[in-house]
Amino acid sequence: MEWYKSWFDSPYYHILYSYRDENEAKLFLDNIISHLELKSGMKILDAACGRGRHSVYLNRKGFDVTGYDLSAVNCAYNKKSECKTLHFFIHDMRKPFRENYFNVALNLFSSFGYFETEDENRLAIRSLGKSLIKGGRLVIDFMNAERAVKRLRKEEIIKVKGIVFKISKHTESNFIIKTIEVEDNACIHEHSEKVMLLGRSHFENYFNEAGLKTTSVFGNYNLEPFDPAHSERLIIIAEKITG
Repeated sequence: MEWYKSWFDSPYYHILYSYRDENEAKLFLDNIISHLELKSGMKILDAACGRGRHSVYLNRKGFDVTGYDLSAVNCAYNKKSECKTLHFFIHDMRKPFRENYFNVALNLFSSFGYFETEDENRLAIRSLGKSLIKGGRLVIDFMNAERAVKRLRKEEIIKVKGIVFKISKHTESNFIIKTIEVEDNACIHEHSEKVMLLGRSHFENYFNEAGLKTTSVFGNYNLEPFDPAHSERLIIIAEKITG
């Protein structure tokens, strides 16, 4: 089984990452809405949506939102929030989904690079592109790989809600690999994360092959210019130029 299928279904995943800043996420989405000049009622796809926090927020802002995720556990959790203009599905982003339908497709907070091969990455971008109407925009929010490698912390211990997470990281064959040992009431659980080191040129090559054209590149959630050496994020916006 691929690591993400077991890890994302684990309750420990959500406990470990419970620190994620909701206000920062909302600020980022508001900035994206403003930058793209999105109008109420537009159709938005939230690909690899996790527990749907971004989908729910966008729906509250007046958009018709569809989120999908590979995790059945996440999808069951998200179903509780569904309404007429908010829906969730179990889906693999490598496969097509509602072709020529959405105004915008989002893939946020490094929900990419999990696959073993470049061909699978290409499939994912191609499928996201197919989901868009002509002129629709794709927003990819990924880690800045160059900065991430330079600042890689090889070992750390994090304690959340009485649970101890012992985390080790290393690079191997163009991946950052994270090993997570979980200590919970004297029980030990082991999980891992493996994310491909992808830069701007990788994504732009994927875009070109999928009929997409890069229109903007930013380096943080305030949408400031991207600096390969210092930016925290790599945020790329592309437009679908083929029908």
